[in-house]
Amino acid sequence: MSQQSASRYLPEDLDRALLVGRAWRAAPYEGPAIVAIRQGEIIDLSRHVETMADLLEHPDAATLVASADGESLGRVETLIENSLAEPAKAPYLLAPCDVQAIKACGVTFAVSMLERVIEEQAGGDATRASELRQELQGLIGTDLSLIKPGSDEAMTLKAELQARGGWSQYMEVGIGPDAEVFTKSQPLSAVGFGQRVGLHPASRWNNPEPEIVLAVDGQGQARGATLGNDVNLRDIEGRSALLLGKAKDNNASCSVGPFIRLFDEHFTIDTVRQAHVTLRIDGEDDGFLLEDGSDMRQISRDPLDLVAQTRGAHHQYPDGFMLFLGTMFSPILDRDGEGQGFTHHIGDTVTIATPALGALVNRVDRSDQLPPWTFGIRQLYRHLAQRKAAE
Repeated sequence: MSQQSASRYLPEDLDRALLVGRAWRAAPYEGPAIVAIRQGEIIDLSRHVETMADLLEHPDAATLVASADGESLGRVETLIENSLAEPAKAPYLLAPCDVQAIKACGVTFAVSMLERVIEEQAGGDATRASELRQELQGLIGTDLSLIKPGSDEAMTLKAELQARGGWSQYMEVGIGPDAEVFTKSQPLSAVGFGQRVGLHPASRWNNPEPEIVLAVDGQGQARGATLGNDVNLRDIEGRSALLLGKAKDNNASCSVGPFIRLFDEHFTIDTVRQAHVTLRIDGEDDGFLLEDGSDMRQISRDPLDLVAQTRGAHHQYPDGFMLFLGTMFSPILDRDGEGQGFTHHIGDTVTIATPALGALVNRVDRSDQLPPWTFGIRQLYRHLAQRKAAE
């Protein structure tokens, strides 16, 4: 892969971006390695930090990434090419997080809140979505994106909608005081750039959810950000919100990457607040194409408020956590028939991108047809012990 081809997957200001990630490397240290990009080279930092959680806790992570000695695993162009190959060839990218909890926020955009209400009222039936969308827009009759969650205005609207029979549990977390924060996936279970994402075989109505993901350390400080695909099963969650676990947490149903970009003077939480995130879906079997974009400026809750609602005196995460910030995407473009909206086909390629973070690319498959998740915490312990003994 040429440098020019690889650049479309990397931050537009790569030369000043502090990028860290994880790569699966070949023998003699076969297994995951903590890596950084330095002048286009992939540098193994594993002799300095054993896990990504350790790197995010490091008191001088910027200096570590910029200058610590380490073995070169080759050019970043080769790493990207290896990651896109099927099967992937070592070294290839893994999800950049490891022992951190993987949490996600739902209903943080007005558009996505409306779609969650539609799913709920449709009971998982995609054919009813279009009709319900028109009914709800007429009932609500206001721009929900202008309402601050938990405000007096929001509570007044809640009372009005309850009186008209239009209130929903999704509106409760959309404009109420408390955010929806759930466990998206397990530590070490997320897939990375180039790997396939999985759909539960029971689902017939589903979509990608392109999001920015904060990397938060054990003290609750946001240390950087990356991209994520919170793969969503609309029919299963639509049947019952109590099926959220089945709708969200399946084999390969969470994608994160390609790298975590650490916050510094060039990339800050304000960059995240102003980010424009794009989504592209390319259908393999039908030539389908969907392109869309969203602005983080339309999020109803500030990213740091979402961090504070996740971690505090009420709940700690000693190894840190990755936090999906939510999406305004619920694609409604008809694909398989009028009024049926969008759903994935096997083989779809999903590209999620923003200039400061690059692009996350995955193809779609069935969770039960993908390689099972086998590399867990105990396997990581064994790998680290074997690597230390070999060194």
